[in-house]
Amino acid sequence: MKVCVIGTGYVGLVAGTCLAEMGNNVICVDNDLKKLEQLEQGIVPIYEPGLEELIKVNVAEKRLSFTDNLKEAVQNSLVCFIAVGTPQGEDGSADLKYVYQVAESIGEALNGYKVIVDKSTVPVGTAEKVTEIIKSKTNEEFDVVSNPEFLKQGAAVDDFLKPDRVVIGSNSHRATEIMQDLYSPFLRTGNPVIIMDVKSAEMTKYAANSFLAVKISYANEIANICEKVGANAEMVRIGMCSDKRIGSQFLFPGLGYGGSCFPKDVKALLKTAKDNGCDYQLLQAADDVNKRQRQIFIQKILKRFGEDLSGMTFAIWGLAFKPKTNDMREAPAITIINALLEHGAKIQAYDPKAFECAKFYFKDKIIYSKSAYEALTDADCMLLLTEWNEFRRPDFDKINELLKQPIIFDGRNQYNAERLKQRGFEYYCVGR
Repeated sequence: MKVCVIGTGYVGLVAGTCLAEMGNNVICVDNDLKKLEQLEQGIVPIYEPGLEELIKVNVAEKRLSFTDNLKEAVQNSLVCFIAVGTPQGEDGSADLKYVYQVAESIGEALNGYKVIVDKSTVPVGTAEKVTEIIKSKTNEEFDVVSNPEFLKQGAAVDDFLKPDRVVIGSNSHRATEIMQDLYSPFLRTGNPVIIMDVKSAEMTKYAANSFLAVKISYANEIANICEKVGANAEMVRIGMCSDKRIGSQFLFPGLGYGGSCFPKDVKALLKTAKDNGCDYQLLQAADDVNKRQRQIFIQKILKRFGEDLSGMTFAIWGLAFKPKTNDMREAPAITIINALLEHGAKIQAYDPKAFECAKFYFKDKIIYSKSAYEALTDADCMLLLTEWNEFRRPDFDKINELLKQPIIFDGRNQYNAERLKQRGFEYYCVGR
C-alpha cells in the first residue's frame, strides 16, 4: 500500500519505518531539511532500540523515503498519516496548530480519494475539525479516521510490529476496510483490531494513558504511607500484584511518571473534563501526587545534608525520564537537579544516551561525565534517577572508594537495602 506519514518525530518515524518494514511504500514528510538529509543517510535523531537498523534497511530497499514535498507525498499515497506534534498549551490543552496546518495542506493537495489518519494524540472532536478544514479546500472524496498510538518509549518498534491491539476510529466502511488491510500483517497472532467511532478512539488514548498515570501515583501514595508506618512498599506491591484483577505493571513506586505522554495526556484530559463541566478529582489527584513525589525525594536529600548545599557535589546516575530512550521531557531529573543547583550544589551527571538532551536543559550548569564511575569521583553522594540496566549491578566497592562518603539516594528502588547497609552505605529509597 502507498502511505505517507507527515511528521518525523517519535511517533511518525517509528510508524513510517514499521509500515515500510511490512512491505508498504512509505514517504515520510518533514519541513526540516537537515533532519531529512540525516535520515536518508541512516542518522536517527532519537534513540530507540532497533529503529536505526530498520530505517537503513528500508531506505536501501527503497520502501522508505523522506521528503519536504507534502503535496507530492499526499498525491502519491492512499493513506496519509498526520503525526505532527501536539505540544501542551499554557492551559494544559493540546496545541493543535500543526495538525490544522497539515490538514489545510492535505486539502489543497488532494487529487482523489484518501484516508486521512490522525496518528497524533488529539482531543475528542479533532477529527471533525480536520474534516471541516479539508472540506473547505477540496471537492475530492476523503475520510478522516483516528488511529491512536500506544507505543512505549524504549520498546516502540516491538510495540508497533507486535501490537496488543490496534484501535481504529472510523465512521466510514470504506476507510475501515483500508485500515484493516494496512494493519493485517501486524496482527497475525490474533491480537485484535478494535473498530469504534472516531470520538471514542480519540478518547481511548487519553483514557488509557491517564489510567496508567493514576496507577503510578497510587503506587507512590502507598509507598509514602509505607515509609511512615514502617511497612515495605516492595512487599506490599508484590502482595497486590499477585491479584489478577490488579496486575503487575505500572505499580512500581519511585519518582513519578515523566516523558512526552503521561504528563501531557493527563493535563489534556483534565482540560477536556473542565471544558465539559465534568468532575475530575481522581485525575487531578494523580497529577498532584506526581509533582509532589519529586519534592518528597528532594526533601529527603535536604533533610540529610541541610538547606545549604554549597561546596557539595552530587553524582547523578540517569537523566532520561526512563531507560532505553534519550528523551528528557518531564524527566524527574530536571526537577531534582534544578532544586539541587538552587541550593548551591555542584552536579556531576552520567546517562548512556541523554547527554545532548540534557545540554538543552542544563547548558553548562552541570558537569557531563563520560562514565558512571567518573561521575562518582569526589562526590558527596550518589543519586540514582533512571534505572538503566547498567546501573542495576554496579561495583559497590568501587562506588564506596570513589565517593567521599558512602551515601546513595535511590529514586528507583533498584538496590537491596540490607546488603548495602552491611557494606557500610547509608541508603535512602522510596517506600522502605
